[in-house]
Amino acid sequence: MSTPPAPTNFIEEIIVEDLESGKHGGRIHTRFPPEPNGYLHIGHAKAITISFEMAKKYGGRTNLRMDDTNPTTEETHYVDMIKNDIKWLGYEWEDEVLYTSDYFPQLYAFAQDLIRKGYAYVDDSTAEEIAEQKGDIGVPGTNSPYRDRSPEENLALFEGMKNGDFPDGSKVLRAKIDMAHPNLLLRDPVLYRIKHEAHHRTGDEWCIYPLYDFAHGQSDSIEKITHSLCSLEFRHHRDLYNWLIEKLEIFPSRQIEFARMNVDYFITSKRRLKLLVDQGVVTGWDDPRLGTLAGMRRKGYPAEAIRNFCVDTGVAKRDNQQEFDLLEFKVREILNRDAHRYMAVLDPVKLVIENYPQGQVETLTIDNNPGDETAGTHEMPFSRELLVEREDFSKEPQGRKYYRLAPGKDVRLKGGYIVHCLGHEEDADGKVTQINCTYYPDSKSGEDTSGVKAKGTLHWVSAEHAVDIEVRQYDKLFTDPQPMNHEDKDFMEFINPDSLVTITAKGEPALGEISEGGQHFQFLRKGYYVSDPDSKPGHPVFNLTVGLKSSWKGKK
Repeated sequence: MSTPPAPTNFIEEIIVEDLESGKHGGRIHTRFPPEPNGYLHIGHAKAITISFEMAKKYGGRTNLRMDDTNPTTEETHYVDMIKNDIKWLGYEWEDEVLYTSDYFPQLYAFAQDLIRKGYAYVDDSTAEEIAEQKGDIGVPGTNSPYRDRSPEENLALFEGMKNGDFPDGSKVLRAKIDMAHPNLLLRDPVLYRIKHEAHHRTGDEWCIYPLYDFAHGQSDSIEKITHSLCSLEFRHHRDLYNWLIEKLEIFPSRQIEFARMNVDYFITSKRRLKLLVDQGVVTGWDDPRLGTLAGMRRKGYPAEAIRNFCVDTGVAKRDNQQEFDLLEFKVREILNRDAHRYMAVLDPVKLVIENYPQGQVETLTIDNNPGDETAGTHEMPFSRELLVEREDFSKEPQGRKYYRLAPGKDVRLKGGYIVHCLGHEEDADGKVTQINCTYYPDSKSGEDTSGVKAKGTLHWVSAEHAVDIEVRQYDKLFTDPQPMNHEDKDFMEFINPDSLVTITAKGEPALGEISEGGQHFQFLRKGYYVSDPDSKPGHPVFNLTVGLKSSWKGKK
């Protein structure tokens, strides 16, 4: 047997130890088991990365299993989006997608086995009575009055539950463990409940459904998962996970917990994400302001950047909070390498080159990506009347280090000529309506013999040829980096009212040809953008992905 790669975290240490001991025949098999009741988010991305990357590193396999045991909240649409998100993130699961609902007959048989062995019973207590029976920390619980039913009676009642003989909430199946156990989850936990609701895959075939704690470990065992990796919130569930495997005498999958990853300005509660969607705070599960994978994809975050972020933040044993700026730093790394450079003016003002021939139009060649020689070039028109950013002009020079337009200042127009600012025109309210310049004819980029030195470079578009583009300027959805961390305030109180500002900007002609989503660009001097799926012929839409400058302190 070849020597396994050296471990870099505590989970890999366990895997290497199992490999070296020959456990499970040297086989490594992980799984990712999402519940199809919402979209995947950044926390899921961490879990996906851990399960898939560790299996890959040690020559193993990873299953994708839908934990579909609650017909009330689950939909086929969510299943499809989960599969799409995982593939987009760059991972392929083993064989076909698996479903816990595939195992309903086997799980029912497992439950019958527990009943026969005296480890489970049907309880007629209400949910409130069961909660009261549980006791509390340091306070032992009390036995249910139905705890001593015979296995024969329990089997008959459980079959009646399956056959639909009883209404919802009238009976449950509970494990018979210990009502004084220090882990409250082992005080006769509920394993099955009655729900007369159609399931998205099995229809009306079943009216009883297993709870997560019963379905999870047994599904792992059925699939012979060797290392069941899950977040730290399931640590206290591990005791029940192991108890059920032991009593059922089935394949001994091992649950290992790692710390959840939280990211500033994101929430990772599907219930609260759904609330934002249902109340119209955002436009849907794929809103670019959400921390869902669909939202981040629509915002323009490359899958590679998210994978790098998840891998580089490591595997921990304690829940941790990651900086939003670090995530953006990872995004910016990829986009700086890959995105093509184009020009768009977000707040335009006219610039007139007075000594440029009236009616003349030049075609300038612009590099798509100066850092990538293979990226090629594209062309854009240059004419007498241009549009530049309003903020790039000042009525008065702003000191020696002001390198943009002001009377008497020289600046280079990116890919074009150096212009000399003469002055400006304004309306009755003092708003600048036109900037007047002259240009140096022999200062063309790549052919400059003028000898003029211009320290500033501005982006621009030809006024005559510019196209209207819809630009969505996204900011953080919340004003507080941890909106869930306030006991006295609801997270909704921290909604940022300026998280989306939509403007009509002017872009170079090539941007007007964009009619589909998912294309990445750097708008020179403004930021990285992605075309939105709302784009259509004649109406391109671009979302701000991330600004050009990093504020991540760790970079320094």
